[in-house]
This record gives sequence, C-alpha cells and structure tokens, in this order.
Amino acid sequence: MHLRYSYRIYPTAPQRRALARTFGCVRTVYNDAIAARKAAYAAGEKYPTTVALAKTLITEAKKTTDRAWLSEVSVVPLQQTLRHCDRAYRNFFDSLNGKRQGPRVGPPRFKRRTGTQSAEYTRRGFSVKDNGRLYIAKVGDLRVAWSRELPSDPSSVTV
Repeated sequence: MHLRYSYRIYPTAPQRRALARTFGCVRTVYNDAIAARKAAYAAGEKYPTTVALAKTLITEAKKTTDRAWLSEVSVVPLQQTLRHCDRAYRNFFDSLNGKRQGPRVGPPRFKRRTGTQSAEYTRRGFSVKDNGRLYIAKVGDLRVAWSRELPSDPSSVTV
C-alpha cells in the first residue's frame, strides 16, 4: 500500500535560496536529458541509458566550468529527475505500442522556469530528526508543521 502525506514546511531565507537553486538544477538536468535523447533520435542512434545520462549530465558536467554550479546541490534529486525522465519516455513508448492502458501519452516536454517545480529526495538525501525537523541534504533542517504522526519512516520526500 502506498501512502502519501502532505505537510507544510517553513524554510528560512537561505534555505529558500538553496531550494530554488535545487529546483533550477533539477530543471536543467531534466531538460538536458530530453535534449540528449532528442539528439540521439535525430542522429538515428540508440537512446542513451539513464546510467550514461547520469555520467554525462551530472558527474562529468560538474567538472566543467559551465556547469560547476551543479555541485552546489545534492546529487539525489538530480538522479531522481533522470529516473522521472526515463519513466516519462517509457510511458510514451508504451502508449504508442499499446502496452499502456488509456489514451496515448505525448513525449516528455521541456520544463519551464514558470511551472510548478519540485525535487524528490530518497532516503539518502533526507532524514526526520527527533526534534521534529526535516533535514534535507545541502539545504539544512526545515521546520515542518506536522498535522499528524507518520505511520512509518518515509521512503522519499518531495519538496
């Protein structure tokens, strides 16, 4: 059984800037992944795997001067956004082949700066502290308005 709970967080001004930076990096990596897959399709090559994209778009990009700012945020949401992009492409191709029920799904689109932004952290990127705060990697301890108790430890957190 999958459960999802929504809680309000109250970040400080530096934490808001860190989260905004994370959202921008997530959006950039997602858009780069779509551009890489479109370029591979245009060249008639095989689609790059998620592992290959993670290596080029995250690991090697951090070493360049143009994308050195990617190292300022946690790597967990960047890896998760590649997984989301891969899932979007799988849903698209499954809907074309008839493997997915329901209406056809269009190909993934580029994310915009003005749209709803989010970053997903897996267990490696967050922890719930004893004092009721939520620690997020490279952001810090966030104050949370807990409206109810968590039935178990969360497996992921989406901000």
